[in-house]
Amino acid sequence: MRKHSKEFLENLTPDKGYEILVEGNKRFVNRLNTDHDHLEMINETREGQYPFAVILSCMDSRTSVELIFDQGLGDLFSIRVAGNIVNDDILASLEYAVKYVGSKVLMVLGHTECGAIKSAKAGVQDGHITGLLNRIQPSISKAMLKGDHDHHFSDHVAYANVENSLEEILTRSDIVKDLFAKGQIGLIGAVYNIETGEVDFFKDLARKNKKQKSAGMAV
Repeated sequence: MRKHSKEFLENLTPDKGYEILVEGNKRFVNRLNTDHDHLEMINETREGQYPFAVILSCMDSRTSVELIFDQGLGDLFSIRVAGNIVNDDILASLEYAVKYVGSKVLMVLGHTECGAIKSAKAGVQDGHITGLLNRIQPSISKAMLKGDHDHHFSDHVAYANVENSLEEILTRSDIVKDLFAKGQIGLIGAVYNIETGEVDFFKDLARKNKKQKSAGMAV
């Protein structure tokens, strides 16, 4: 089945979409990237696009999601903003991706050594930057209050910031919440390590829900 097709996307499950991202990052880390034929991809996608995932990530120039997950043109919706924060326009873009295009995975991707987080910690105030950094402050407080951490990477605020963005998306978007509750999309929280290229897929809300439901049925 051709990857860039409506049929492929309709038959793809959220779990399979998640696996594609995991395997893609493994190839990236191990320098086994797919030899993408970009001209062929342009031809395949010129009449329509069927991205299987939508990823909210930071604008950092080192965090291109197509490269990190070894994907090509037409595979991913990429929404990038400093500090991978959430606002109304980003929510609208996420809703469009999952409801009207049919993307099966919604991911928030943070990264280590984030400049926006560093600036928020330093209390930088300047122009419109101030408002954006204020949205990161709750993540700094959350990481400090949490105390003990069991994270693959040591940048705990990056993890807290991803968690807060996921929570805000679920709280504020009825569209995302409904599709997630029906099992039609997966919600993933992840952190990218800029030194190694590795992604820590630390939060899979879909699989967490399945475990909770199974435990409830067992009782």
